[in-house]
Amino acid sequence: MKWEGQRESDNVEDARGGGGRGGLPIGGRGIGLGGIVIALLASWVLGVNPLTVLGLLGGGGDGAAVQAPAGDSHAQDPAYRFVKVVLADTEDVWGAYFQRGGQQYPNPKLRVFRGSEPTACGTGEAAMGPFYCPADRKVYIDLSFYDTLRERLGAPGDFAQAYVIAHEVGHHLQNLMGTTAKMDQARGRVSEREMNAMSVRLELQADCFAGVWASLSQRSKGWLEQGDIEEALNAASQIGDDTLQKRARGSVVPESFTHGSSAQRVRWFKRGLDAGDLKACDTFSSATL
Repeated sequence: MKWEGQRESDNVEDARGGGGRGGLPIGGRGIGLGGIVIALLASWVLGVNPLTVLGLLGGGGDGAAVQAPAGDSHAQDPAYRFVKVVLADTEDVWGAYFQRGGQQYPNPKLRVFRGSEPTACGTGEAAMGPFYCPADRKVYIDLSFYDTLRERLGAPGDFAQAYVIAHEVGHHLQNLMGTTAKMDQARGRVSEREMNAMSVRLELQADCFAGVWASLSQRSKGWLEQGDIEEALNAASQIGDDTLQKRARGSVVPESFTHGSSAQRVRWFKRGLDAGDLKACDTFSSATL
């Protein structure tokens, strides 16, 4: 992914402080990713990825890291610059998409933190992985997540990391479209199993939106390289509920799924990628996932 030299978003907040580490392997160049019931609840409430559920996030990796120069607030940290570039491209893609429909796209903020962070949805923890908070329209990420993505889950590559951000921005789109509000209204009115099933459709739609972004971004910039799409597909597969549950527990409980199986996540990302249109991502009306 040819990201160097691309526009960096101004809508990124760095809440890490200090001189810290980056934790992001860019393009293979080695720059340093509980209780299941409680974790499932956290996964739904904050819309975070199911790695929380399975205790796979250790709060930071031991991989090689780039040390940001003291006093520059990580401004030249490659990990930080990378997420700014990806966010900027989502702004460009969705801004143009909404404009074609006669609408304006309000950009989300992306907040980089370390350890824990207060949000309008409650306290965000590094162990939750990246998440989107609809109440403040912000994407939150502790960059140590990328160590886990690469080292523990077998999903290396810069475009795998870009997919993660695009998925969370997909939740922002759902918030703008009113889908998130409808899900909130349903909570408490349906059974836990039904709520989990709705959550799966929400997450698969965000995967599809990420695929649409990848398609439109490539048409505009042509910045993807050989193997980039495969990196994203591999990441989608590695964080499927069935794959994660099997890895953590040795068994799979489909009724507890909140994000979809590996095959489903790959399928919906590819559907968005092939179509390049949000209209292809109606997971809620689809008879099969």
